[in-house]
Amino acid sequence: MFDRLFGKRAAGASRGGPLAGLSVPSSAGVLSCRVLDPVHEPVRQAEFVVSDTAGRKVLAGETDPYGTVLATVPAGEYRVAVTSEGYTPYHGSTVVAEGEHQGLGDVLLQVAPQPQLPEPGDWEIDPAHSQIGFTARHIGLARIHGRFNSFAGAVRIAERMEHSAMHVVIDAASIDTGVQMRDDHLRSGDFLDVGAYPTLEFFSERFVHRGGSRWAVTGALTLHGVSRTVTLDTQYLGLGNGLEGETRGACRATTELHREDFTLTWQTLLARGIAAVGSSISIELDVQIVPKKG
Repeated sequence: MFDRLFGKRAAGASRGGPLAGLSVPSSAGVLSCRVLDPVHEPVRQAEFVVSDTAGRKVLAGETDPYGTVLATVPAGEYRVAVTSEGYTPYHGSTVVAEGEHQGLGDVLLQVAPQPQLPEPGDWEIDPAHSQIGFTARHIGLARIHGRFNSFAGAVRIAERMEHSAMHVVIDAASIDTGVQMRDDHLRSGDFLDVGAYPTLEFFSERFVHRGGSRWAVTGALTLHGVSRTVTLDTQYLGLGNGLEGETRGACRATTELHREDFTLTWQTLLARGIAAVGSSISIELDVQIVPKKG
């Protein structure tokens, strides 16, 4: 049966079934499984990693729209891990023999418990344990990393998280890429023009739950005197306690900005016609919030 499906008889295999014509090396086998949720619906784009017994990654990818994993791997013993947002990870092991199809069958993922949300009330960002960073493309090859060192923010947690709001103010002059001359240029009229626009501000009243620990936080970002709607792809990490016993909430968030949208249009071209500074700016935030004092 395996020979007919996987093409070891080239002439007849092409008519044998959906996998006919797939050539498998003599030292390899095929590994497959189907990833399902608790009601036996396929989990698409679940991430899987196949590792050998020494922990080295052999293969990684995502399930297809039908929740299926199908891969050709060298014969051997493997560990299989499957993860998907909102579900408890799966870990299993299997042995793939030469010229054989090793099917794990249905991998059933269980819904993961949701992290506890912050208590309703007024919270504030703790700048000492938070970071607002960015990454820009330089000369079409390298990446420049930077951050803003001075910022403050308030978050009002509502009875329903979806009705919460936040306001963040960033000191534009606190931009820091580790190179003084470059930072001075970024503060100048060519870029942020901090004399005319001393702050960047983000205000949001739209928190949308995307499932699991994922939230979309959408609001208005005002930069260089221009306001645009921006959505933060946010992963809520839950609650914990600091060294003094204080309650802390944490999250990570990312988004991508196009500087031309905010009239940051300064540019110079290299001899090859490549822009010295890329158009897209990746934003990465690591934020901790604590209850507002008083």
